[in-house]
Amino acid sequence: MKQIPKRIHIIGSVGSGKTTLAKQLSLKFDIPFYELDNVVWVRHKSGDIRRTEHEKEECLHTIIQSDSWIVEGVHSEEWVANSFLHADLIIFLDTKYSIRTYRIIMRFLKQKMRLEYANYKPTFQVFLNMFKWNKHFEEVGKPNFFTTYELYNDKIIIFKNKKCMSNYFHNWHET
Repeated sequence: MKQIPKRIHIIGSVGSGKTTLAKQLSLKFDIPFYELDNVVWVRHKSGDIRRTEHEKEECLHTIIQSDSWIVEGVHSEEWVANSFLHADLIIFLDTKYSIRTYRIIMRFLKQKMRLEYANYKPTFQVFLNMFKWNKHFEEVGKPNFFTTYELYNDKIIIFKNKKCMSNYFHNWHET
């Protein structure tokens, strides 16, 4: 049995399953989870406001100073470096591009039909941007992550599908 890490950072592209996995782990192991998008943006009904670099860093610093956390997001820029540093485990979701594309489409349709909640207003422009962000992550974000954070290879685990994740988490136990 593996001991449950208390500080987990989940990274992957749009539609890779980051939020779903973070919620599942949070519920199963009673660890609070945080979406990096909600660190970047202050959510308002009238429209989201982007935090400054300093505000983002302070907000994330507050989160990672706690004893246990799950942070999830696509971000691997300098402002999240301390999260990778302090994480006990870094999960990289390397879901197939075609599956992510399908999930982006399904998410948008569910959000427009009000079957799924979104932190943002699900406009057609946001929908189109998700395809751009997905492609950018595949071509730029993913290689940059592995180059920038290779010093943490001993705590990075890569999952390509749900079966690999299930097998890995099956043997976890609480201390």
